[in-house]
Amino acid sequence: MKWMYKFLLFIAILFTASVESGAQVIIKVRPTAPVVSVRPVAPGPRHVWVGGEYVWRGGSYVYVDGYWAEPPRRFRVWKEGHWKRRHGGWVWIPGHWAR
Repeated sequence: MKWMYKFLLFIAILFTASVESGAQVIIKVRPTAPVVSVRPVAPGPRHVWVGGEYVWRGGSYVYVDGYWAEPPRRFRVWKEGHWKRRHGGWVWIPGHWAR
């Protein structure tokens, strides 16, 4: 019987993690574009600017400033995040590294 509780707990944790990571929150009105701060000088020649992103936090989208990053592997480029129309509202599509 103890193994069954452990198994159910494992399934609950797995389900919660998958919902959190893949959930898209649809909103009726997009947030206004943030005032873009001055981009600092790149720390090195390989660094790529990763533009600011919107993060779902505390019941609303919050803008997080961009930063300089090194590509994770050669031949990867940063694809900026963007707003996409979905089901009568908007959803934020996060930026990501692509080939």
